Amino acid sequence: MSSPRADRRPTTFEHHGRTREDAYHWLRVDNWQEVLKDPSKLDPEVRAYLEAENEHAETVLGPLKDLRQSLVSEMRGRIKEKDSSVPAPDGPHAYYVRYDEGGEYPLICRQPREGGDEELLLDVNTLAEATGYCQLGGAGHSPDHRLLAYCCDVKGSEFHELTVLDLETREVIDTPISNTGGGFAWSSDSQHLFYTVLDDNHRPRWIKRHRLGTDPADDPVVFEEKDPGFFLGVGLGDEHRHVIIHAGDHVTSEVHVIPADKPEEAPACIAEREVGVQLELTEAGGMLYLLVREGDQKDGVVYLCPEPGTPRADWPRFLEHRDGVLLGGLLGFKDYLVRLEVVDALPRVIVHRISDADEHAIAFDEEAYALGLVGGNEPDTTTLRFSYSSPTTPRRTFDYDMESRDRELKKEQEIPSGHDPDEYRTERLVAKGHDGAEVPITLLYRKDTPLDGSAPVLLYGYGAYGISQSAGFSTACLSLVDRGFIHAMAHTRGGKDRGYRWYDDGKMMQKKNTFLDYISCAEHLIEKGYTSKGRICARGGSAGGMLMGAIANMRPELFASVAAIVPFVDVLTTMCDDELPLTPPEWPEWGNPLESEEAYEYIQSYSPYDQVSAQDYPNMLVMAGLTDPRVTYWEPAKWVAKLRELKTDDNLLLLRTEMGAGHGGKSGRFEHLEEVAIDYAFAIKAAGKA
Repeated sequence: MSSPRADRRPTTFEHHGRTREDAYHWLRVDNWQEVLKDPSKLDPEVRAYLEAENEHAETVLGPLKDLRQSLVSEMRGRIKEKDSSVPAPDGPHAYYVRYDEGGEYPLICRQPREGGDEELLLDVNTLAEATGYCQLGGAGHSPDHRLLAYCCDVKGSEFHELTVLDLETREVIDTPISNTGGGFAWSSDSQHLFYTVLDDNHRPRWIKRHRLGTDPADDPVVFEEKDPGFFLGVGLGDEHRHVIIHAGDHVTSEVHVIPADKPEEAPACIAEREVGVQLELTEAGGMLYLLVREGDQKDGVVYLCPEPGTPRADWPRFLEHRDGVLLGGLLGFKDYLVRLEVVDALPRVIVHRISDADEHAIAFDEEAYALGLVGGNEPDTTTLRFSYSSPTTPRRTFDYDMESRDRELKKEQEIPSGHDPDEYRTERLVAKGHDGAEVPITLLYRKDTPLDGSAPVLLYGYGAYGISQSAGFSTACLSLVDRGFIHAMAHTRGGKDRGYRWYDDGKMMQKKNTFLDYISCAEHLIEKGYTSKGRICARGGSAGGMLMGAIANMRPELFASVAAIVPFVDVLTTMCDDELPLTPPEWPEWGNPLESEEAYEYIQSYSPYDQVSAQDYPNMLVMAGLTDPRVTYWEPAKWVAKLRELKTDDNLLLLRTEMGAGHGGKSGRFEHLEEVAIDYAFAIKAAGKA
């Protein structure tokens, strides 16, 4: 089938006295906001085009049907189908999430704190029956334990409906609230809910307060964000004393608080926004602690802020800045303040006792691993819950007594089909970047995998928004590793894997460092004999999909295949369209081409769509979601159309659009495996392992 090329929306874009043909392909529809809420409103011609692409992809992948089924079976066999989280105590109850055998979606439950009969609070499987898709944005019980509030997205478009359920009568209280952002916070009296509301451009612009028993249409606005580049969030502090409102983009933020026991008070500003200053607020020991990133201290300084409104000049410093030691976050308790730090792409947990400033680190032994702090419901405790895993070690959940320093294993991820960590090896390598930067790489492979250059490598990359890549356990990737693949993760600049400076060096006018770092990792793996040229299967999603598009343009000969999942590839056009949800908030990440000619030209110089050329490309699999508000479906579609027109090879180029899901793909835990199986089968075929 030929790709349509004529624009149906011919316009010009004026920029510093120049004109540029509008880059929008006809696949971009004018009613995209309506399509997010109701996919049936998609232009029939566009739908037919996308469905024809899906049919073509399925035909090409047809010979891999048995392999895909085997992959799904293997991955499902590593998931304990009847499973539950470790109960989290709160007052008379302990709350947890569990799954039934064969269940796609979770059940939210509680039981008496000391054990007893289970009470089912919410069955998400039931919610998903009507639409076939249901993503739980958040769920939380009221302080008096009588009510449950929950947010659901039933289209994949990230419009959430907020519902309050009476746990005694099982009836819904009031009218469910539509067009929320998925976040909310309870007041101390269990009578008020604070929640975010999205505007017409899908941006969280308002915080409203709902009093139970009233009409949501009358809910007052307690905070409005007028800058389209700032997004809002709302939540409870760690000690549940304040409702915290956070407004921010990627470089600047502002924090307001409302006493949780005085919900009708106006928000108090902790610190007014200053360009380039980022703030994160934590409650601990009856005090407010503010993590601040600014200037040459972006790895983080922690201040003690006695009362809202106290001038910043009067805040005492609690923790000084340490270059290269990234403060990943704080977790507060009545007597302790816990912080997660990241040094050279490895996390560590530091426990600080507030009364005497005594602190210690929780030690771990493996060469690469992932840590996560698990927030609890009760701040007056000495118990810290955290999770630990590594590429070879399944996830373990521990309760740690911060006073005695005793560690209790509460749960270990069970692999029903079996897993022997001793059969696998994890390594941490360092590649030399184009400018001398040292780029970490995390490897996982079977101990019998030949390291003579013959093994294929799946090289994963992301490198954006300061998101660090954790070296955790993945049940899915074992299906590749058990077939002789080496699974590699490139910790490129653009993430915070080596501190905040690592992020700064991979954004804005330094964005190309992300792409060049990834290429350096690929070349290092070839040079050291782990694999060879043309044996690397590249994989990345979203902003990592941009990475995939860039490296395919820059060094296509290195790769056997490229899998770009919901890829952000039409960067210049998107950054010039301020109607799209994420464009104004993303200008501090990529640059604003509407105001800066330098930014315009730099983005154009790497934007995957704009840099497609007449050359050979690897085998390519491109996956999109119709109701994706983050990377709109037409970006990957028009990119594939341009690649088809210009590329000079006969390698595979497939576009597959999930017509009933958004950025995260299918919502069911087993349904999602089908998408992963397509991705992996494509890589296995490209590597000659099928």
